[in-house]
Amino acid sequence: MLDAFAKVIAQADARGEFLSTKQIEALELMLSEGNKRLDVVNRITCNASNIVTSSARALFSEQTQLIQPGGNAYTNRRMAACLRDMEIILRYITYSMAAGDSSVLDDRCLNGLRETYQALGTPGASVAVAIQKMKEASISVANDLNGITSGDCQSLIAELSVYFERAAAAVV
Repeated sequence: MLDAFAKVIAQADARGEFLSTKQIEALELMLSEGNKRLDVVNRITCNASNIVTSSARALFSEQTQLIQPGGNAYTNRRMAACLRDMEIILRYITYSMAAGDSSVLDDRCLNGLRETYQALGTPGASVAVAIQKMKEASISVANDLNGITSGDCQSLIAELSVYFERAAAAVV
């Protein structure tokens, strides 16, 4: 896993070049957004249990076949596995948000996830819906302006959205 700084430096080093003005400006922007970035990560982390459970409830109320006999989330064991997977995906999204880079999400969470779900007979489209619901809940939590560093967070929310979209696309 590389954070945004290590990634930029590794790329420049591989080319044998100095950092460009554009690269330096991008890193400066990331530094200037550092407290807001950590606020977003902290908000999601502190509300992770609620984000996961509310998203699962919303999914299961829309797709009741998942929790009925024969459904992929039927029985306590399967439901717990579903919630665990949602929590893991959310956790890796927060790691990506903190690092400003999706490589940890890709490498340690999404790589092979679609194939695993296919082998288990888990409907990827339903997992993608759950991820979208976690995205909505997470953005709502992150956009709450009470007690966070003031300033415009639109670019951070857009970045957060990209990580969720990447995860949702990886499972279908």
